[in-house]
Order: sequence, then structure tokens, then C-alpha cells
Amino acid sequence: MKLLALDTSSEGCSAALLVDGEISERFELAPRGHTRLLMPMVRELLAEKALAPSDLDALAFACGPGSFTGLRIATGVVQGLAWGLNIPVVPVSSLAAVALGAIDALDLAENDAVAVAFDARMGEVYWGCFVCQSGLPVLLGDERVCPPARVALTGESEHWSGAGQGWKFREDMPGDVSGRIGSVDESLIPRAAWVARLAAIGYEQGAAVPAEQAQPVYIRDEVAWKKLPGRG
Repeated sequence: MKLLALDTSSEGCSAALLVDGEISERFELAPRGHTRLLMPMVRELLAEKALAPSDLDALAFACGPGSFTGLRIATGVVQGLAWGLNIPVVPVSSLAAVALGAIDALDLAENDAVAVAFDARMGEVYWGCFVCQSGLPVLLGDERVCPPARVALTGESEHWSGAGQGWKFREDMPGDVSGRIGSVDESLIPRAAWVARLAAIGYEQGAAVPAEQAQPVYIRDEVAWKKLPGRG
């Protein structure tokens, strides 16, 4: 299987190419460089494996939650490629991608759980709870956006960890949440390599969609621009 994965959902910009189980990745922290960097990364990865875009079987992208602007960039690129190549797309949760990274980085065991938090701005966090099963993150409950004071742990796991930059608000979280969390890695942000790993599984499970159904997941209903000065 040959799958190209993209992520621009945070300040990181990355592309990853999965070819028969092996993943190569380009990653750069560039909050304002997504548009400039993404396609050159794609071209480098394909050239490295002597592949043409037409050799790809599927595409994947981190569909959110995350930066509204970043999500639109990856969505536009992946839709354009999927239309042109007539191949399907596997949308992957940005929170799930970081949960997978946390399973590796924090060496989580079977049935350990991780709470992933992203800074959603406007005094809120994007929040998702996942349990480790066979080395993969399984969502517990729903992904949500809320103030740090309203987050909650879902599930019965006895061992919890935290991941994502939203954990900088740990002091604002309820005591029964922050008190149950062991190790925390605030440095973890979505990466295309994690997206690719989850997408390959999703593809086998029938999660691929046509280009027009590859849409960003914002979670927050209000659109940020409505809150800008001068906007109604």
C-alpha cells in the first residue's frame, strides 16, 4: 500500500509517505509556513521513493480539531490531489494522532489511558480521552471543546497520562482530573507520520471517503472571525 498523509493542523507542518508498511516523513515547526512548505515536502518524499502521484493508493490528513487556517490548507491540498488522482481520502483526528504519539513517547501499556489537550484559544481546550489497546488509541466518549475547568476523564482506566500543549492549563483543570494524571508531555503536536499509521488502519476498516467528503472537523461551532473587532 502507498499512502500519503498530510498535517497542518497546528504550528507543525508535515507530510509522510507510507510504502508497504515503511514510513518516511518531513516535519518542520513553521506556524506561518504551511502553504510554502507542504507541497515541496510531498514532492521530496515521492522523489525519494521514485514514485509518481499516480502510484498512490490513498491520501490521508489530520482533519482536526486544530487551527482553522491550518485545517483549511490541508483540506484544500488533499481534496485537490484526491480529485486529480481519483483516489480516496482517510480523515484522521488530530487528537487521536497525538494520542498515538503519546503511546510511543510515554511508553503506555495495554489499557493505560491518555487525555489529549490542545489550546483552542478563546479560553478553551480541545479535549479527547483515549485508551491504549494493542498499541493504538481508542477514543473514550466524544472529542469536545470546553474551558479547562470543565474537562473530565472518561473511562475506567487506573493509569492516566496527559499529552498536548493544552496541558499548560493544568492548574485551571478540576482537581479530580489533574490529580489523576501521571506523566505529561506538553511538547506533542500532530505529525503526519502518526496520521499515516492511523490512516492505514482506517483504510483497511473502510474509513476512506471520496474527495468531496474529506472535510475539516472544527468541533467549535462559532467561527473565530465573528469575534474579531468590526465583525457582526
